[in-house]
Amino acid sequence: MTNSFKQDNLIGESNAFLSVLDHVSQAAPLDKPVLIIGERGTGKELVAKRLHFLSQRWEQPYITLNCAALNENLLESELFGHESGAFTGAGKRHEGRFERAHKGSLFLDELANTSGLVQEKLLRVIEYGEFERVGGARRVRTDVRLICATNEDLPALADRSEFRADLLDRLAFDVITLPPLRERTDDILHLAEHFAINMARQLSMSMFPGFTSKAQQTLLEFDWPGNVRELKNVVERSVYRHNNDALPVHQIILDPFESPWRPAQRIKTQDRQPTVTREVAADVATAPPPAGNPAPVLPLDFKDTVQNFEVNLLKQALEESQFNQKRTAEVLGLSYHQLRGILKKYDLL
Repeated sequence: MTNSFKQDNLIGESNAFLSVLDHVSQAAPLDKPVLIIGERGTGKELVAKRLHFLSQRWEQPYITLNCAALNENLLESELFGHESGAFTGAGKRHEGRFERAHKGSLFLDELANTSGLVQEKLLRVIEYGEFERVGGARRVRTDVRLICATNEDLPALADRSEFRADLLDRLAFDVITLPPLRERTDDILHLAEHFAINMARQLSMSMFPGFTSKAQQTLLEFDWPGNVRELKNVVERSVYRHNNDALPVHQIILDPFESPWRPAQRIKTQDRQPTVTREVAADVATAPPPAGNPAPVLPLDFKDTVQNFEVNLLKQALEESQFNQKRTAEVLGLSYHQLRGILKKYDLL
């Protein structure tokens, strides 16, 4: 592993991580499309860059684009370019990412966010190596190695006709799936020390004094829903707050929002769903039970009743979401981390 990759945080010694690096090294020399799958913060962009720089195209352009950052029209223009006068404001010809990546590699992140029109044009580029600029009729030839990434289940999206199955077939010549950090526990302290040393240098500390055993335990026991990116932020924040090269870091600040003065209510705006006020909550609490769902017989064990209700609700949501925890969190209105905490509480992991 070269120093450039270490500086990009693509470091680790766990079996799961080393297996991914072997997979990347095997796929890199080919000119075939590669699909990278992984949760947010697992290092998809770094793997894509490694695929390019270990390939025969390493001296040629490496172009990237986040497909979720642009709407359909802008994304089409940014990918394939446009001719002068193609639309209002198009004063001159614009070369898209495919033209700029000629002879090199093009990395498309958040691929699942592309529209059917963009997917159709991507399919044509992969099949024939050519495309037309927006507003143009002349075919443009290009030689590009396509690398795509997503945190979505593309086969499931294709089954629901939310993603083109024929495009998925061509993109998935090989699929590299990145393990989440919670499956790389052997790498957590190694990564944490790397990030901490770099942060200590930024703070002009004479040295990084290390972590206490309690701090290390906190790092190892956390689930890291944001993966390596979240670990980096947490470690840098903790070192910055500590800012003492004489004593080891003892406090790991996982949640920067934690405060006794944190606002408890959301501000109601036109762009947000209405919040549940105390008055509405009281109305719900005192409302009679719906027909066919009689009120529980009193007296009862309140704690056990609530726990049974939550467990049954979690099991139902997990089953309906095909045990995809990210989707389960969304349907329950929870963050991924909140859901993981509740599942751990009830031994449902």
